[in-house]
Amino acid sequence: MTQQQPIAVLGGGSFGTAVANLLAENGYPVRQWMRDPAQAEAIRVNRENPRYLKGIKVHPAVEPVTDLLTTLNGSELIFVALPSSALRSVLAPHADLLTGKMLVSLTKGIEAHTFKLMSEILEEIAPNARIGVLSGPNLAREIAEHALTATVVASADEDLCQQVQAALHGRTFRVYASADRFGVELGGALKNVYAIIAGMAVALGMGENTKSMLITRALAEMTRFAVSQGANPMTFLGLAGVGDLIVTCSSPKSRNYQVGFALGQGLSLEEAVTRLGEVAEGVNTLKVLKAKSDELQVYMPLVAGLHAILFEGRTLNQVIEVLMRAEPKTDVDFISTSGF
Repeated sequence: MTQQQPIAVLGGGSFGTAVANLLAENGYPVRQWMRDPAQAEAIRVNRENPRYLKGIKVHPAVEPVTDLLTTLNGSELIFVALPSSALRSVLAPHADLLTGKMLVSLTKGIEAHTFKLMSEILEEIAPNARIGVLSGPNLAREIAEHALTATVVASADEDLCQQVQAALHGRTFRVYASADRFGVELGGALKNVYAIIAGMAVALGMGENTKSMLITRALAEMTRFAVSQGANPMTFLGLAGVGDLIVTCSSPKSRNYQVGFALGQGLSLEEAVTRLGEVAEGVNTLKVLKAKSDELQVYMPLVAGLHAILFEGRTLNQVIEVLMRAEPKTDVDFISTSGF
C-alpha cells in the first residue's frame, strides 16, 4: 500500500464518515463510496454529510464516490462500514475483485438468518481476501470531534493489523491490535442489545446502582455466551468488551441507547426506531441472540428479559422483578481461579 494509493471506505453513514476523515487527516487519499448520488454530491459541494454528523466538515482528501467497481479496483485497504443487512447485496456481485485485498469490517452486527458476524460474511463472499475487524468504545461523533479515543483492530493476519494501525493511529485516535477477531467482533455486536436496556432504565428514572448492576451483569452474560462459542474471555476485559459496553450503555449519543430511552418514554419499538432515523443494530441482534442462546442453552436472563419487553408485551419493571427473584449465581463465572 503506497502513500498515493487511495484507501476505500464503503458506506456513507456516521462511522464511515468519521473513519474516512481520520484517514485523510493522516495524509491518505480516501474514496468514500455510497449508494446515494445526491448524498455524494452534497458532500462534494458542501464538504458536509447531509444526513449524518451534521456540523462536521468532511476533509478535502475524502472523495465521495458512487462507482463501486472503480473504488474496489483502486484500493488494497478497504474499510467496510455497511449495515449488516446490505453487506451481501453490495459486495457479493464483485467478489472476484476482492482477492488479496485487506477488508476491515467496521459494522457491529450479526446476520439474522445465519448468525454470522460481519467478518464471517466477508470471508464467505471473498475467501481469498485478508479479513480484519475494528471495534471498541467508538462513538462516531466523538471521533469526528477529535475526542481522545482508542480502538482495537483484530485479525490473525499480523501484517493487516500493522497496516491498519499505521493508517488510523493519530494524535487523538489510538489503535491497539488483537489476534482474537471472533471475540472482538462478538463483543461489538452483543453490547448493542444491552445498550437498549440501559437506555430504558435511564428513561424510567432508575438509580445509578441499577445501571451499574445491569452493565456488569451484561458483561458476565456476553462473556458467558462468547466463551460457549470459543472466544477468549480475556478479550471481554479489553476495549472491545467492557470498554465498548460502558460507552454504549451510558451515552445518549449511542443509537441503541436512544432506542431504549424512547421505549422507556412509552414509544413503541417502531416509533423509537423511526425517531432515531438510523440503523440500531441491537434490535436485530436481540432476535437472533435470543434464538441462539435458547438453542445452545446458554443462560442469558437479560437477553430473555429484553426480548419479553420488545416482543412479548412485558414491562421493564416486570422483567427486573423476575431477574431479582432468580437465584444469584457466582459473580464472575468465566475465568479460572487457578494460575493467577
